Amino acid sequence: MNVINPATGEQLDSYDEQTWSDVDSALERASEAFEEWRKQSIRERERLLETAGRVLRNNKNEYAEIITLEMGKPITQARAEVEKCAWVCDHYAEYGSTYLEDRHHPSPPGTTVKTVHQPLGPVLAVMPWNFPFWQVFRFAAPYLTAGNVGVLKHASNVPGCAIAIEDIFREAGYPEGVFQSLLVSSDLVADIIADDRIRAATLTGSGPAGRAVAAAAGEKIKKTVLELGGSDPFVVLDDADIESAAETGTQARNQNGGQSCIAAKRFVVHTEIYDKFIEALIDSFESLVVGDPTDENTDVGPQARVDLLTELHEQVEASIEAGATLVTGGEPLDREGAFYPPTILTDVPDGCPVDSEETFGPVAAVYEVADEREAITLANNTEFGLGASVWTADRERGEHVAKQIDAGCVYINQLVKSDPRVPFGGVGESGYGRELSEIGIKEFVNRKTVWIE
Repeated sequence: MNVINPATGEQLDSYDEQTWSDVDSALERASEAFEEWRKQSIRERERLLETAGRVLRNNKNEYAEIITLEMGKPITQARAEVEKCAWVCDHYAEYGSTYLEDRHHPSPPGTTVKTVHQPLGPVLAVMPWNFPFWQVFRFAAPYLTAGNVGVLKHASNVPGCAIAIEDIFREAGYPEGVFQSLLVSSDLVADIIADDRIRAATLTGSGPAGRAVAAAAGEKIKKTVLELGGSDPFVVLDDADIESAAETGTQARNQNGGQSCIAAKRFVVHTEIYDKFIEALIDSFESLVVGDPTDENTDVGPQARVDLLTELHEQVEASIEAGATLVTGGEPLDREGAFYPPTILTDVPDGCPVDSEETFGPVAAVYEVADEREAITLANNTEFGLGASVWTADRERGEHVAKQIDAGCVYINQLVKSDPRVPFGGVGESGYGRELSEIGIKEFVNRKTVWIE
């Protein structure tokens, strides 16, 4: 696995890809570790997780640098990602035992009936490169605390992140085999899922990858959670605060170079404020600093790989050819590295790539709608259903609109984000299951009914 710095095109490092023999040994360690880990008290598991949070904070700059060099995230955003990982550790260290308390039920006199929450076993996690620490800790913090053990198959362009995360759990004092990283190709994923030692699987990634994991797990009747792509609408109604919506919309579209499933991708704007909003959005987009991700002043770094930039630009070009109007950006920067500028397209035709496909980069498609009803219809005109953002001065109106948008989460006067305290996940082509909060920690447990006569 060759690691290429997307900001320079230079090779940073090279890692040996592991074989099936290595996988077999890792799965055996995971299986053996689970038998002891499941017996560990949840208070002890919480203590270790709290320690993992301290390790993250103590070495924040080191981990942020790995993220930035491997996938190009601006260094300030990389530090924020590490901090967020520490936060999810703090959250489950504090609330894990509360979330997993026995639940008592009505029963006949003299009996006790309750639901207990017991771990399933080794869980395979297939994780993406765009948030290479956060996506992993989002699954590991709750699932390990519930008593499962984790086996990570990370994206092939961030092997340094995968190894660093395994080291974090080791340094925090987790027993050998409770969390392991595998440096393997995607070709082995189906075989790993089919192995009897793996009891469940979770994936964050593309639709095709999600289908493959779901199919492999379904053959063996194993539980899965999938967080897939998104084409999130950012709905701006006629009574919205235009400047605030444009400023937050700029962040929601361009954070992490636009490489986020929950990035605002389709801006749906009421005709009464359309012109003013477009003007504010253009100003905000063009104010962003695109450049060296190790520079503290950089807002937008490179795309994570050259092939991703090429695919994004093809989507933009095809959309312009179909009739979309390019307002700003739209051409790869003439410099070393995979840099693409913040881009805005208006007059977007139905069915063109930026309308119907997920754009994984700093490209905003902007639509003009006549009223609230048309805004809702357009927001729902997608196969995806991950998140949505609604902007209005009337909170009750915002909630009314939110209830009519088909998505796993809707934020009113705020960008879409994941938060340890609330459930996160999508519907439709954006996947199923939920991560985070109490719901998330219970995805991979056996909710066992115990009746005591």
